[in-house]
Amino acid sequence: MTRTTELGTEPIYKLLWKYALPAIIAMTATSLYNIVDSIYIGHGCGALALGALTVAKPFMDICAAFGSLVGVGASSLLAIYLGERDYDRANRVLGNVIVMNVVLSAVVMVVGLIWLDPILMSFGASEDTLLYAREYMEIILYGNILTHIYFGLNAMLRSAGHPRFSMAATIVAVGVNIVLDPIFIFGLDMGVRGAALATVISQAVAVVWQITKFLDKNELVRFHRGIWRLNRHITTRALAIGMSPFLYNIAHCFVVIIINNQLKRFGGDMAIASYGVINRLTFVFAMMVMGLNQGMQPIAGYNYGAKHYDRMLKSFYLTSLYATIVMGIVFFFSRMTPS
Repeated sequence: MTRTTELGTEPIYKLLWKYALPAIIAMTATSLYNIVDSIYIGHGCGALALGALTVAKPFMDICAAFGSLVGVGASSLLAIYLGERDYDRANRVLGNVIVMNVVLSAVVMVVGLIWLDPILMSFGASEDTLLYAREYMEIILYGNILTHIYFGLNAMLRSAGHPRFSMAATIVAVGVNIVLDPIFIFGLDMGVRGAALATVISQAVAVVWQITKFLDKNELVRFHRGIWRLNRHITTRALAIGMSPFLYNIAHCFVVIIINNQLKRFGGDMAIASYGVINRLTFVFAMMVMGLNQGMQPIAGYNYGAKHYDRMLKSFYLTSLYATIVMGIVFFFSRMTPS
């Protein structure tokens, strides 16, 4: 109770520091892992495999977009209900987010596996990279349910007042992934399949970590009977809120798909592989802003539900200011760095 009510009483700048910093650390750790993952795949499987990973990334991002449709929407709704002190509906949101993620991720998995080759070819795969991309995405799609639950529960943890536990779950996933990658890629000679399997296993470990928190009977928001039945009011509101990040992610994926296809046409597989490396590097800085946004969401949602609209707007303005400062500094140093 204390963790959630502080969202309506503590100074906004202090709350942003408390909630956004763990999210920024988690997102930065994920970005750095993506770079390390590219290094492992590049050295262990070759440049074509790295190009295949770049082709597969927008497909993975589309899968993640469906996860954000549920996760971001439900976590924002959870914060609103906590602000309204409607704890029964808050707990129902937790149950509904699991059920919605399982259903939606299963649909995405089946559709993706049926039309996997045509999708990858339309995303920029060539005859040389298609095999690698298919091997990677098959395992990722089989583990898609875990991916959706992982992202969904992480967002719920932040809204339930546990930003550090959410950060720890991400760091656990990143750590397990970094350990398993070289074992599967080099030790067991599994190639890109090993990299994909390491990702799925690491997310499974993180999900177990997250579930332990929601099984705690001392928690205000936790798993118990009666929360699993889908509620139309909750599902429609969650999907409506999550539609904005969903459409943003889909639009970003289409931009990457267009770039991949143009690079395939004019530069070939090596150009796509090079773009993938650069894209992962620049994404480190974008993740910082995403961390700020994730830290703001429970603050804004809670105060909206509590009808503290001045605090909600202040959280938005401060987040926008900090994000502008961060990206301004990044832009300045990128321009000052000799090419």
